[in-house]
Amino acid sequence: MEGLIYASDKLIGAIEHDETLNQIANVATLPGLVGRSLAMPDAHQGYGFAIGGVAAADMEKGIVSAGGVGFDINCGVRLLASDLSLEDVNHKLDDLLNQLFRDIPCGAGKSGTTDLSFEQLDEVLKYGAHWAVENGYGSQEDIDHMEERGRMLNADSNAVSKRAKQRGRDQLGTLGSGNHFIEVQYVKEIFDEEAAQVFGLRLDQIVVMIHSGSRGLGHQVCTDFLEVMQESMPNYGIKVIDRQLACVPIKSKEGQSYLKAMAAAANFAFANRQMMCHWTRQAFEHVFGLRDLRLVYDVTHNIAKEETHSLGGRVLVHRKGATRAFPKHHPDIPKNYYEIGQPVLIPGSMGTCSYVLVGTERAMRETFGSTCHGAGRSMSRHAAKKDSSADQLIHDLRQKGIHVRGASKSGLTEEKPDAYKDVSAVVDVVHNAGISLKVAKMVPIGVIKG
Repeated sequence: MEGLIYASDKLIGAIEHDETLNQIANVATLPGLVGRSLAMPDAHQGYGFAIGGVAAADMEKGIVSAGGVGFDINCGVRLLASDLSLEDVNHKLDDLLNQLFRDIPCGAGKSGTTDLSFEQLDEVLKYGAHWAVENGYGSQEDIDHMEERGRMLNADSNAVSKRAKQRGRDQLGTLGSGNHFIEVQYVKEIFDEEAAQVFGLRLDQIVVMIHSGSRGLGHQVCTDFLEVMQESMPNYGIKVIDRQLACVPIKSKEGQSYLKAMAAAANFAFANRQMMCHWTRQAFEHVFGLRDLRLVYDVTHNIAKEETHSLGGRVLVHRKGATRAFPKHHPDIPKNYYEIGQPVLIPGSMGTCSYVLVGTERAMRETFGSTCHGAGRSMSRHAAKKDSSADQLIHDLRQKGIHVRGASKSGLTEEKPDAYKDVSAVVDVVHNAGISLKVAKMVPIGVIKG
């Protein structure tokens, strides 16, 4: 197999600084893959697979790898669109951020406001966002505007370990830490008027972007199955060039167990974002007297899904730090987007812009319907904290008109904007390559960080 990287000369220079190139090449050696080992322009070193990587495996002869999905299963992004304009919000922005920061638990290990029994947690793992809606956190319209409609049908809570459930039981409805955030943004630029109108986006409109995943539960699912896969490979005669690429046949007992547990963790993440969406609406109602924030779409980044593609038929597509980008007329996108294509949400780093793109037919032909997922780190969190002051960062962002609330100062410094690649350069690559096309650009005015 071959490896293929979508990148500009500038971004290739950044990619060459770590083990990303070797990881892309290593993935290409895995058994039963079809097409190429792919990397998006935001690619950087990950566990086994590069973050920003895409690989598809034949459903009958291929493998599934926990490292090909990663630790934050269904880390994803959702975008909410309001009827407010920038001038409507500016004078109450601090009130809004304070309300959001009070209502939505942020930071490492933070407990949620929902105390779930293990029986209730099993329901969450089975039904995902549907559980949240049925319990008063949103509406059917929300369900219709999520990837997989907010629920992976092959989920089985029995495949999830007790340890994973213990870690996740009190974290539902929490933002978490790291690169997770809630941003109040406004639409700064429109590139495709028709698509923007269909998505319900207009200039100067206030939108909210939520970025979070499956928290400790998803992390533990990955940890558990990396060990299972490493122990099981000899039983199937599988040898890998890097032990972090541990994998098993898709059809094996271990492979099926992982996919069921992964789907359950993905459902936890869908429910998690849905609950934060509900509390975001409540915060807007408290501050502005309205809560009509429409869900534009919810996309997932870290996932392995069975899909049909012209390049290999029925395949298991691993997307690790990559976003699905399906085109118009695809049966898996919402009806009201059928003539335009799937919204693709690309967050920037704290203090920089974010984008809405749209999926294309070319992505289906070349990348298994995949594109980039964000800016991609250019330095480690440890390096980002060196010679950095959270107070100075907050001051600098305030000078740019961006108000910040953070659960910890170290969490802010390790996520500073220059710790990431230029998201506009990343988006330009995928746009020029035709694997997703620019629709709108948003700029933050308020940031909540874990």
